[in-house]
Amino acid sequence: MTEKIIPAHGSSVPRADIPADCKWRVNDIYVNEQEWQTACDELKNKLPLLSEFKGLLCDAKVMATALIMQDGLAQLVEKIYAYARLQQDADNTDQHLQALAGEAEALAAAFSNANSFIEPEILALDKDLLANMLASEPALANYKHYVENLVRLSNHVLPAEMEELLAQSRLATGTAATTFRALVSADMQFPEITDGAGNKATVSEGNYLLNMTSPDRELRKNSFQGLMGSYHKYRNTLAATLTGSCRSANFRATAHKYPDTLTASLAEDNIPTSLYDGLLQTVHDNLAPLHEYMQLKKEVLDYDELHPYDIYVPLSNAGDSFACEFDEACEKIVAALEPLGEKYIATLKKGFSEGWIDIYENKGKRSGAYSWGVYGVHPFVLLNYQKRYNSISTIAHEMGHALHSYFSSSAQTYINADYTIFCAEVASTTNEILLLEHTLQHADDQQKIYLLNQFLEAVRTTVYRQVQFAEFEKFIHSEISAGRTLQAEKLENYWLDSNKRYYGEALTVDEELASEWSRIPHFYTPFYVYKYATGYSAATAFAASILKGEEGAVEKYLGFLHAGGSDYSLNILKNAGVDLNTPQPVTVTLQKFAEKLAELKKLLGK
Repeated sequence: MTEKIIPAHGSSVPRADIPADCKWRVNDIYVNEQEWQTACDELKNKLPLLSEFKGLLCDAKVMATALIMQDGLAQLVEKIYAYARLQQDADNTDQHLQALAGEAEALAAAFSNANSFIEPEILALDKDLLANMLASEPALANYKHYVENLVRLSNHVLPAEMEELLAQSRLATGTAATTFRALVSADMQFPEITDGAGNKATVSEGNYLLNMTSPDRELRKNSFQGLMGSYHKYRNTLAATLTGSCRSANFRATAHKYPDTLTASLAEDNIPTSLYDGLLQTVHDNLAPLHEYMQLKKEVLDYDELHPYDIYVPLSNAGDSFACEFDEACEKIVAALEPLGEKYIATLKKGFSEGWIDIYENKGKRSGAYSWGVYGVHPFVLLNYQKRYNSISTIAHEMGHALHSYFSSSAQTYINADYTIFCAEVASTTNEILLLEHTLQHADDQQKIYLLNQFLEAVRTTVYRQVQFAEFEKFIHSEISAGRTLQAEKLENYWLDSNKRYYGEALTVDEELASEWSRIPHFYTPFYVYKYATGYSAATAFAASILKGEEGAVEKYLGFLHAGGSDYSLNILKNAGVDLNTPQPVTVTLQKFAEKLAELKKLLGK
């Protein structure tokens, strides 16, 4: 038996030196660049044909033909763009690949322009006429949810000239967010700091979280004070950019006849504001376990005071003890996900063995990880695998996305296959939780401490912290709706009070923390962060029911994975057994947090 040779990889290894069986098979989309170019030419030739349907969509058969053609061209654009971008992401040093990606982007823009008349023309139709067309034309049956969703939003669509004017205003009204990005990523200078040994060190947005997990408390403290102090210097400017962004959102919301930005932001996914308010309330009712967790950290770290720069410190460094090669990591994931059944595991193994994954880091490769579904082909997963637990968990996470895309595409027509952002993190997080539970069963005490800490941190940062952000968003947008300005001092005071409320008496809330609100980029995309909390809660509820062996749990979960975007997100989740209109999924998650905290305290003898 010959020993398997593990390929060299890293930021200095050329792409060409990575073995073919460790790269994704982009040629599954197009055999070669010539075939890709032929597809580009086909798209260019077909795009003008769409214009032949202008003004004729009042006829059911014509509408069906137009929508079918639009879908075919959309699939073509998707494949053209994926073929180019996937290759560019794998090697950004290749100028030719950058040129291909640029060409693909231009074609995607051309497609958007060519089909821009379709939705406004459908919405201009009489609603009774449209309902009759959907009922009478079999070829439109596939588009029922798509059209009904358009109609649902139609009361908030303005006449074409006004929509065009609002679209043109986006560059001007988006200046606040652009200014924020320019200030914090280019103009803001962070100070040079020192670590515990007196050595010079750096702090930036890029390495801040890494510094916050360092065992060097002096480095953490100096990083915290250096970063927050830099933001504090610009607090009035950042309060003004946030005010501008919130005012722009409020302007668009009221222009589209919504009562406020919250209602407008949730309308896209057909989410009631009662769900948002209920999420905040449920988390408020379950803050005690988070307070208890902070007290435990304070005791274990043996600090007289627990400061904000201590919160991210891991209670165990056993993560490296899970080190293994990629193939073994895949075996661990297969074993952990066996409760999902034979069909899921067979598809998972297919993904591992049939060129879905680009495994290792190489020179010019995009950092991080993602999954990219390509309808009619298969998903593609970008990794930068390293031998530690977090990387194993990342594989499970991205393959959760990938199998969600695969099952949705296999079960749904193109128009109904794409699941929403609201549902996107559910499948990936379910896999992460199943992996953690399985790994806990085979871990020693130090590894269990590490894993339990991982889970608690995931809930703290994905549920508690994101809901804290969501509550802050509700406050700032309410201020704007009331005609007030977001003054820096008011925002700082609110933020300090919020942290005291969420983290409890164990945390010493330093004054520097008052500036943290000003560095959160998500606040420039209104009412987005709550989806992290709902997604994680849905995943926890799914994992709990699957591991308990509840009757029909696996079948319902697989039904969710196959549903794609064929219905509204809340309906899809409810049909699978998770009703986010009730507190139950969030309550289950926070109860699980309390249970894992109790396990951790027992292991630590607390």
